[in-house]
Amino acid sequence: MTQKIVIAGSGFAGFWAAVSAMRAIAQAGKEGEIEVTMVSPTPNITIRPRLYEAVLENMSPDISAQLAAIGVRHLAGLVEQIDSENQTLVVENAEGKKLQLDYDRLVLATGSQLSVPPVAGFAEHGFNVDTLQSAQRLDAHLMALAAQPETPARNTVVVVGGGLTGLESAAEMPMRLRAILGSEANIRVVIVDTAAEVGAGMGAEPGVVIRQALEECGVEPRAGMRVTAIDADSVTLSSGERIAANTVILAAGVRANPLVAQIPGERDGSGRIVGDAFLHAPAAAGVFVTGDTVKAATDALGNHNLMTCQHAMSLGRVAGHNAAAELVGLPLHPYSQPKYVTCLDLGAWGALYTEGWDRQVLFTRAEGKKIKQEINTQWIYPPAADRDALFAVANPDFVIVP
Repeated sequence: MTQKIVIAGSGFAGFWAAVSAMRAIAQAGKEGEIEVTMVSPTPNITIRPRLYEAVLENMSPDISAQLAAIGVRHLAGLVEQIDSENQTLVVENAEGKKLQLDYDRLVLATGSQLSVPPVAGFAEHGFNVDTLQSAQRLDAHLMALAAQPETPARNTVVVVGGGLTGLESAAEMPMRLRAILGSEANIRVVIVDTAAEVGAGMGAEPGVVIRQALEECGVEPRAGMRVTAIDADSVTLSSGERIAANTVILAAGVRANPLVAQIPGERDGSGRIVGDAFLHAPAAAGVFVTGDTVKAATDALGNHNLMTCQHAMSLGRVAGHNAAAELVGLPLHPYSQPKYVTCLDLGAWGALYTEGWDRQVLFTRAEGKKIKQEINTQWIYPPAADRDALFAVANPDFVIVP
């Protein structure tokens, strides 16, 4: 009887889980005995780390050829219900029909979504770059500003959130606005961060570099503050300051996909399941959690994965391998990813590259930008649709950042 692995999600973790699972099945000579199905709305990977950019080309590459090359079936739909006790799923397919899928192993790789604070006006008037559709909506809005009468509100963008996405969105925005409104336009870009200093979350040394870069880019900081209200023409801060702005971009962090709530077990503050060393969901037999759905130790020093593609690509490989390994009798592989880097795009200033959990600054400006461009155009994209080439880089101990 054919055994079944279902992978929910086709992001970085889901894609690499599929490739790694098929690699393990092939290694064990069990092809034809185990079926791997990926469930997602379309067979695409959204290149989410790049959605802050002005040019939204090739941001959702089609992976159907890669899946076909390795023998993974794609089911267009969304997992709506998980019954981990009976190992069944309810999927709504692309035609709106409800299907039931049985599984022997489930890899939950449904990612995360924007965390929206309960602030009046965010839902109605805010923009974000959390999905390709939302990034395209922001781009269309910005392009349309050129046809509007020049006012302080038209010329102002407020970015809410001082994490990686907020910093990159803010640093990119002055160039973006000038390209749309003209080099002589009196533009204004403001970043709002609840931290005592903008960029403080990156550490002391990187924070100094970030603040210098933002100043050179022309971005105004509002640190130690939060947004209390938004309307179509303004933002109000907790300090009482009201900033005239037609464009507010929310980048205040993400939470695990709500589907994770259907898996029993311990969770962290972002809604992620606390996984074991092999990425099992400890309270749900047959379920592996990966990517942004899991919190897992990256080393023996107390560090854990962040909700980044850097970690998702490794987590996916490990979860996919282990899901298949349990069915074919191969050894399980513990997740380990001790090397951690950050490469932060800071617009016209360049980019900041750090290594280690203490974020030691190694490269800045043009040198950092060169690394960022290589990451954004090569490292994070799926390889070509060649079975052997895919399997060659799908091993669970593959080092994402050399």
